[in-house]
Amino acid sequence: MRVLLVEDDEMLGGGLQSGLTQDGYAVDWVKDGDAAELFLRTEEYEIVILDLGLPKKSGLEVLKHLRSEGSDIPVLILTARDSVDDRVKGLDCGADDYMIKPFDLDELNARIRALMRRRSGRAETVITHGELIIDPASHTVQLRGEPVDLSPREFTLLEKLLESRGRVLSRSQLEQSIYSWKDEVDSNAVEVHIHHLRKKIGSEMIRTVRGVGYIIDKAPKE
Repeated sequence: MRVLLVEDDEMLGGGLQSGLTQDGYAVDWVKDGDAAELFLRTEEYEIVILDLGLPKKSGLEVLKHLRSEGSDIPVLILTARDSVDDRVKGLDCGADDYMIKPFDLDELNARIRALMRRRSGRAETVITHGELIIDPASHTVQLRGEPVDLSPREFTLLEKLLESRGRVLSRSQLEQSIYSWKDEVDSNAVEVHIHHLRKKIGSEMIRTVRGVGYIIDKAPKE
């Protein structure tokens, strides 16, 4: 999952980027409001983690501009401002959730997963597709009741395809979901990950649409 982290505190931002990366997220970290708006214009993200007290342009200004452009990307605010009035302002400006510093990384992860479930319209905490079950909270996969060992990027790629069942995703879309802007990406990286996934979960589940991308078809009952 591609995350834009907007935080000017060096220690907190570095810790969050490291922790979220270890949990399988592709994290781009910027430190001021102008940079946040630039990245939001030029890159695709699945969630924004946004501090309010930013240099150059405040988090609320970034949020207002994002919503004025019609973007519905989930935004989770992180801030030391703990008054009710500040929380109300953030939510009324279009934030989807709000966390007060200091906070626990496990709780942040849980809130990110909840926002992703809400956006995809999925109530269940696990994703089931036939005999395949993936659990985003524990980063585990089971096929016919047996565990499947996936790398973090293989897991993220499979989760992205399952969340988008019935829709073809291009190589570029999949790359943006599993790599941050600073990562060096081989030209055939997605193809390699797809090849490994097919070996582990079966070649028939992920279908290639020639010249377009990859798709996991909806189950018959969906």
